[in-house]
Amino acid sequence: MSETTPEPKTETMAETDSYTAWKAEEPDGETTYHLELNNVTVHFFKEEWDEFLELIHILK
Repeated sequence: MSETTPEPKTETMAETDSYTAWKAEEPDGETTYHLELNNVTVHFFKEEWDEFLELIHILK
């Protein structure tokens, strides 16, 4: 009998016609963040995401 790996729980955080920001609660307890920018997806761990948001805040 094979054991199945649990799927991450995903949540869309924001979405436009061309972009999507979503997060995933991974089975190991880690939260990852993802930006889909047309045909490019950028993946972040929590610490990287926090730093990215800080950068965006500075740009405003």
